[in-house]
Amino acid sequence: MRRADNPALEDAAENGNVLAVYILDPAETGGSAPGAASKWWLHHSLVSLNESLGGNLNIFKGEPGAILSKLVKEYGVSKVCWNHSYEPLVMSRDEAVITMLKELGVEVETFNGSLLWDPEEVLKADGTPYKVFTPFFKKGCLNAMAPRKPLKPVNAQFKRDESARSIDELGLLPEIPWDAEFSNHWNVGESEAHRTLKRFIKHGLAHYDEGRNLPAKKYTSRLSPHLHWGEISPNQIWYAVRENVSAEEAYVFCSELGWREFSNSLLFHWPDLPQENLNRKFDAFPWQDDASDLAAWQQGRTGIPLVDAGMRELWRTGFMHNRVRMVAASFLVKNLLIHWRHGADWFWDTLVDADLPNNAASWQWVAGCGADAAPYFRIFNPVTQGKKFDPDGDYIRTYLPELGKLPNKYLFSPWEAPEAVLAEAGIALGKTYPKPIVDLKESRQRALDALATSKDRIPLN
Repeated sequence: MRRADNPALEDAAENGNVLAVYILDPAETGGSAPGAASKWWLHHSLVSLNESLGGNLNIFKGEPGAILSKLVKEYGVSKVCWNHSYEPLVMSRDEAVITMLKELGVEVETFNGSLLWDPEEVLKADGTPYKVFTPFFKKGCLNAMAPRKPLKPVNAQFKRDESARSIDELGLLPEIPWDAEFSNHWNVGESEAHRTLKRFIKHGLAHYDEGRNLPAKKYTSRLSPHLHWGEISPNQIWYAVRENVSAEEAYVFCSELGWREFSNSLLFHWPDLPQENLNRKFDAFPWQDDASDLAAWQQGRTGIPLVDAGMRELWRTGFMHNRVRMVAASFLVKNLLIHWRHGADWFWDTLVDADLPNNAASWQWVAGCGADAAPYFRIFNPVTQGKKFDPDGDYIRTYLPELGKLPNKYLFSPWEAPEAVLAEAGIALGKTYPKPIVDLKESRQRALDALATSKDRIPLN
């Protein structure tokens, strides 16, 4: 979704006039089909890209092979280029399209436009993929060839096909305006992606090492949706960061890009990652999925302030601070004993930066069944996490205004507040704010007991 650092677009422009095509494939299922929040971003990203192409983005909806075959024949196309995806279902579809195009005598070339390193090339000395992040990044990535330098914006002669649809015809925006607040939090598109990067380098990067854990502060980059939708490339971010701070300061943020590379590598080598435990011994874990508990978690009505604040931020903005994502995820899978796939599905539908490899790998990391995972017995305590990373309560008060007058002493655990303090703050637990749906101490022990029932089959590290 960009003109700069777009290897496929540059190659196409070097070969002649360009027919820029976007195809929405309604047959996409499973992890490849965008969720509701992703569709909102996609709509606005297409609008932005179309404007940057002078209104010459050709929109289609249907089976990609059939549409491309028609366009190839109609225009006498000699070459088709795209930046390939590493998602399993998309790769399978693309292989079929490549075969079809070659049978028509059309040259096809695909490029890596989304990752710093190709997953096929970052392997251990014995040729097997990494399952632990640190050696993956330090040995596999940093010892490999440096990431390709970003390409300049492409100028080309773009052609317009009169049979193309309008972006509105794709039906990406919701009929019920649950997205009403999104536009207050996000500007979409390539230009905004670069403005966001510049703001982060100027105001957030120097504080990133410690500040990235503080949800009330603006020290994170907020580049993830722009990066996921290809409005900016990891190469552009990598070199911009390294050119503006010392190598030591750059390493901290660039290692986060490394985690993105690691997640993509995991999905590439273990394509069932979104559905199956990477550690298959966790298949024996006794999940106790409860629909009412899941609904309370989704709605930010668990009675646990830091968890609820995160879930309400997610619903209002399509985003959740990463520290809070870990706490909310831990609460779901460990305190509530609800399978990580339910959480992954909800995040997939509600995050504007929903990314298949990151989503699957991160949920499995928290659950303890993934690569380089947090041990299952590591259970985030949302009370202590709140006190440590939101000490003034600004984040919680932003998304839980009903707790706004509660003193900090009780803000993170209002069930511990005396009745007089609650009354003074205008809070009636169970009415104006929920009582906790579980006891944190008891539910933690329940999770450890559940693990113990499977200890012969589930390793503890």
